[in-house]
This record gives sequence, structure tokens and C-alpha cells, in this order.
Amino acid sequence: MIFRTLFLCLAMSAAPAFAADTPNLTDQYRATADKLIDAALADTEGYNRLAFLCYRIGNRLSGSVALEKAVAWSAEQMRAAGLSNVRIVSTKVPHWVRGAESARMVAPLEKPLHMLGLGMSIATPPGGITADVVVANTFDDLARLGRQNIQGKIVVYNEEYTGYGGTRVYRATGASRAAAYGAVAALVRSAAPLTSQTPHTGEMNYDETLPKIPAAAISAEDALMIARLVADGVPVKVHLEMSAHQEPDADSGDVIGEIPGREHPEEVVVIGGHLDSWDVGQGAQDDGGSIMACLQALALMKKLGLQPRRTLRVAFWVNEENGGRGGLAYREFVRDIKNQVAAIEMDGGAEAPRGYGAGVDANSMELLKQIGKLLERVGASEITNGGGGSDIAPLLRDGVPGLSERTVGTRYFEWHHTEADTLDKVNPEDFRKNMASLAVMGYVLADMPGRLVAAPGGGRRGVQ
Repeated sequence: MIFRTLFLCLAMSAAPAFAADTPNLTDQYRATADKLIDAALADTEGYNRLAFLCYRIGNRLSGSVALEKAVAWSAEQMRAAGLSNVRIVSTKVPHWVRGAESARMVAPLEKPLHMLGLGMSIATPPGGITADVVVANTFDDLARLGRQNIQGKIVVYNEEYTGYGGTRVYRATGASRAAAYGAVAALVRSAAPLTSQTPHTGEMNYDETLPKIPAAAISAEDALMIARLVADGVPVKVHLEMSAHQEPDADSGDVIGEIPGREHPEEVVVIGGHLDSWDVGQGAQDDGGSIMACLQALALMKKLGLQPRRTLRVAFWVNEENGGRGGLAYREFVRDIKNQVAAIEMDGGAEAPRGYGAGVDANSMELLKQIGKLLERVGASEITNGGGGSDIAPLLRDGVPGLSERTVGTRYFEWHHTEADTLDKVNPEDFRKNMASLAVMGYVLADMPGRLVAAPGGGRRGVQ
């Protein structure tokens, strides 16, 4: 009776995770997985593509000439890899321009500060802002200081780094919260571990009900120095100049290519990351290594003559860093959500792979763990709850099972959104292991008899 009830529940499901007689996926796909891993670990083409992206095109902020060069080049690379249905899914993207910028301490001593304007910030008035500084370690500190101590001053947030997720809120909302108390600018300690005087940029958002003030990141060392001086009762004055401005939205687009399914071409598994980057460094870890590993995963399948049951699609989404319009444009492009079998996003750097987070139900988790065993050779067998990402969030909200490829992340946030995000930070061996992991996971999800089932609320926004 119990078995009959379970069978009926599975039969009634719109997208059953598996049938009772489905073979163990580890056994079923061992030979194919080993072929893909062998090919990935011997590959040099993928890293060469990444080198071209980093050294010949460079950083790729939305609205920039470099991003549009990267879009066209990416489509060429997908065609060269033998992918089908290569196209650009058009969308408008924000065009924020950094311009000239600088910050320096003018009291108690003259000292340049290591700074980067935060993405989407407004400019200072011509000639800049010179003002006394107040320091807040937390938003509670800000409230305790109150308007009487903040009015007309620059707020320096010296928030302790306890992890990216909890710290980035100061970057995202700190300017508006400071403006509510009359601050004239905000300087935010970079959302990163202590590094060698490296400022980290990133997106910030204004509360449209409050005055807009310029905002920039400063290095952790500079923030700690200013905080110590203020704590010792030493007045600190800073001069800030920023010429950032917003131009009209620009034309851009996601780049996609496919290996059409041999039995169900209408059903799609998509793997990808974001093509855009901040306007510093080369966007190598964030997110060039990811998209090149995804592309090369499909290129290897073409070379090996592998064609899964369903369509396997690679997507290079645009505007992840400061708007998310690429993910929204892709959701509109796919239209029929019931044919979206799974979405895998890689946006945590290309250090050594660890496994996958997945927003799926319990039965689907068991299937993914079977696939995970195929990835033990490259250290990527860990399957945990909670998967998704910024670009696939619109799909996940509509019920598509989502996965995020995860790496050890040992040094990712030291390089994240900085001048240091360059090709030399991507270890070729780790890169090839990520490629192998994506190739196996993508192929099996597109070929296995059943489909994953999303867990309620299975998606997460991901890293920005």
C-alpha cells in the first residue's frame, strides 16, 4: 500500500525526479564521466580562451565598448566550438562611468587613501568634498551617533569582515543610511579580508526617498587607521573627488549556444556565468574563469561526439554586476518554463572545485549525490542544500531546479572586484577540474531518464 501511494505521487508529479526502476546514475554514467574528466584534465584550449578574454579584451563593465567586444567574440567562440543555435539575446544595460576619482586624508596628516568608487555612485561636486570624518563600525553605531554628530561629515564604515554576505550590506546601503543623518559622503571598508591596501568596488543602491551622496570603498588598512585615530580623539579630515556619472542605457545581450538534445531538444539544461565584470582588473575569477569553463565543457562533448537526450545550453549572461538585466532577459527568452529542466550557475571563482549547492527536493538530492560520486576524481563530490545565483534567480523563482557550482573559495574575496582579479590568479589545473565538474554534471542532468524537482524556495540570489 505504501509503495502504491508513493508510485501514484510520483506519477502525478509534473516533473518526476526518477522512476522506481531508474539505474544508479553512478554506475550508468561512470564510463562517460571518466571520458569527460580525462579530456578536461588534458585540455589547454579552454585556458587559452580565458587568456584571450583577460589579456586581449580585459574588464567588461556594462555599457562599455569592451563588453560589446566580448559579446561578439563570445559568439564567435561558441560557433568555433561547434555549438548550434548560437545567438545574442538582446537587452538594455545600465551605463555607469567611473571617471576620475581620488581620496586623501588632509588631517592630521597628508596621505593618499586607497579608494575605488562604488558602482552606481553619484559624483562629488566639482572640486570635491573636504569634511571631517565620523566612524561607525555598525549601523547601530551610526544610529547612536545621530544627526548631531554626522551632519555635514563623511561617514567611514569600519565594519568587521565576518564573511561576504553579511558585510556587503554596508557597501550596498551604507550611503543612504548615512545620508539619512545628514552625511555628505560615505567611505566603506572594503568587503573583504584584510589585504595589501587593495580597495574593492561593487554595486551600491540608493534609497530614492533620501538625498544621494557619493560613496567609495577604501582599503581595510586605511579604514582601520582612520578608526584608530578617531577612537584616540584625533580629528580626521578627508578630501574626496569623484566624477562618476550615469549615461543612457546601452545595447547589449546574453550570448548562448547549444548542443541540441537527441530525443527531447525542447527540454533544456543551462549552465553559465556572467560575461560582464567591474571596470578594474580583468574579470578573470569574477567571472571569466566560470564562463570559459562552461563553454569548454560543451566543447569537449562536441569533440567526444556526446549528445545528451535533452538540449544542453551554455549562457554568458550580461549585467550581473550592476543591474541583473541579463538574467531577466534570459527568463523572458525561454518563455515556456516547464521545459527548463535545470539551471547551473558558476559565480564563485575558479579555485579548486568542491561540489554543488542545490535547491531541490529530497529525492533529487539523492540523484545529485549519485552524480557527485562521479566527480570524486576532481574533488567536486560534495552536494549540499541551497543552490542558485543572481542570473538564474528569475528561473528559480518560477520553479526551475537550480544548482551553484562551488569551489574552495580560499582567496576569492581577496581578488573580488579589484585590480588584482587577473589571469595569473586562475590556476590552470583548478580551472580544468572545474571544467570537468561542469561537463559531467551538465551532461548527466541533460541525459538521465528523470528530472530534478525544485525545493520550495530553492534559489538564492548569489554573489555580487
